[in-house]
Amino acid sequence: MASEDTPDHRPAGAPDAAAPRRGLLAVGPPGTPDWLVDAVRDGGATVVPVDRAEGLLWAHPDDPDGLGQVVAVHGDSLRWIQLPWAGIEPYVRVLDHDRLWTCGKGVYAEPVAELALTLALAGFRGLPTYLHDAPLTERGTIGRNLHGASIVIVGAGGITDSFLRLVAPFAPDTTVVRRRPEPHPAATRTVTLAELDEVLVDADLVVVACALTPATKGLFDASRLRRLRSDCWLVNVARGAHVVTDDLVDALREGSLGGAGLDVTDPEPLPVDHPLWSLPTCMITPHVGNTATMARPLLAERIRTNVDRWIRGEPLLGAVDVDAGY
Repeated sequence: MASEDTPDHRPAGAPDAAAPRRGLLAVGPPGTPDWLVDAVRDGGATVVPVDRAEGLLWAHPDDPDGLGQVVAVHGDSLRWIQLPWAGIEPYVRVLDHDRLWTCGKGVYAEPVAELALTLALAGFRGLPTYLHDAPLTERGTIGRNLHGASIVIVGAGGITDSFLRLVAPFAPDTTVVRRRPEPHPAATRTVTLAELDEVLVDADLVVVACALTPATKGLFDASRLRRLRSDCWLVNVARGAHVVTDDLVDALREGSLGGAGLDVTDPEPLPVDHPLWSLPTCMITPHVGNTATMARPLLAERIRTNVDRWIRGEPLLGAVDVDAGY
């Protein structure tokens, strides 16, 4: 659960003032959208075949074998590889320490954090129940304030940075859960993943915004969901596999959890007959925390900036921690 940008990872592949081909970059695989190629050129690079390049923008969302083949053939000359996504799970097995890897960490933080806040407010105000159930006169009123709430955010990256800024006017008590013990400057307190169970018991809202790793897969299973109060809302804007879906269905059916707002599910997409769709305390959006329309200008600017930094020999944004896998 690293911070948005970790530019201090400088392996042998990091920019070097003496590097002769710093301005020559390749873009792949074939068919990469023109606007991504334009972003590389706007950063000041010349787009060349991969056998002439020192850096590579790899734009396929899920082709580790293809990238692995490129690295196997041209790895001696490729000193930097840019992946455009914040979550790079398909490419973890291709990562190495022989070059600098960067990804889209932090690029999509603002729109995703905005959706996390939207889901939280909708849940606290009872919108899913109002939309599913009988007329108000037969049901009575529901809803609670987000103001002053106790919020636990799992993850300490760019989404958490943005979410804490957006939620600050509500004067919440915030706990950030991260892999390392360094305090998050915008949170009331920061704890490590080992302390997650302890801080969940008093949470009004839990926001999942961490990278998917072996340590966080299935993080919210039946035992952990039982630690949440019956009026607590769980919002997941990270990866569906952070939550054990069957256990979440059971918790919502039993009423042991206030509700869930999910922009990601496991499986994804969720089958049309899945029980989560029919539960009145569950909101599901189809992985639209960041849409293509939102992403295009944000990603283009990140690529342009990193290409410019690469040419200048400056640290890049969104460096991947190869050992951590994100």
